[in-house]
Amino acid sequence: MATTSEIRVEAAFEEFERPRWRVSGIWQFARRQPLGAAGGIIVIIMILAALFADVLAPYDPVANDFMAMSEAPSWTHPLGTDQFGRDLLSRIIYGARTALFVGFVAAFVGGTAGLILGVTSAYFGGLFDLVFQRVMDVFMAFPLVIMALAVVAILGKGTENVILAILIPFIPRCARVVRSSALSIREMPYVDAARALGYRHHRIILRHMIPNVTAPFLIMLTAFVGQAILLEASLSYLGLGVQEPTPAWGLMLQGGAEEYAESAPWMPIFPGIAISLAVFGFNLFGDAIRDTLDPRLRAR
Repeated sequence: MATTSEIRVEAAFEEFERPRWRVSGIWQFARRQPLGAAGGIIVIIMILAALFADVLAPYDPVANDFMAMSEAPSWTHPLGTDQFGRDLLSRIIYGARTALFVGFVAAFVGGTAGLILGVTSAYFGGLFDLVFQRVMDVFMAFPLVIMALAVVAILGKGTENVILAILIPFIPRCARVVRSSALSIREMPYVDAARALGYRHHRIILRHMIPNVTAPFLIMLTAFVGQAILLEASLSYLGLGVQEPTPAWGLMLQGGAEEYAESAPWMPIFPGIAISLAVFGFNLFGDAIRDTLDPRLRAR
């Protein structure tokens, strides 16, 4: 029979080994969701490239080299140069910073605003919910790109205005999805108990309702980041987004898509691949999170 000291040693050993076993959850996720894991790898690579752009980029992304204008990919410039002699690899690496900054800020701010408004609308219901939902219907009647173009046309160009133009269309879309989940939570016994105890409305919303709708919120957040990156590239391509000489993938497409499509095809191809991989990675990762967090899809 094991003594008390031996039992304590075994318990301590189990506590020491437990964090190591948690790593197996990552491998389980990768085995069950291989496409989601691939998307997660793309997202991680993109984040690392943005964080360590100063180390990874071989050249200054805004430095002109008029002796190497429109140079084809080579050992000196692995992805070639643009019409101003700027290294494309360096600009793509630094462009990840612009894409992620715009994507994360627009998705988080717009999603959070939609989360709070959607839960508040579901909690109060009645006339407030009816009027609020009709206002959201008006915003959702416009496609994302059209709404973003309208906001940029009113506010003007620039990174801050682009973020605002992207996050505004996200608010009604997040609010509508979150409201549908919050309607069922509003009827739960613990919400009725909180009301009976005299808790204030904001405490019930923040402490008891919002934490229970985080699963759909996280799923939408990952999808919104990919959509925000695509919208930012679209606005920059149209000349309404990020302005020169800031490295931005859509801006790189604008400079090389038409005039140099035949003479220097690497100029539009590589920024286009970067945009596609970023959106593809976030979409795959978001779908995997949805399948993991949704009990019905997880059981299936």
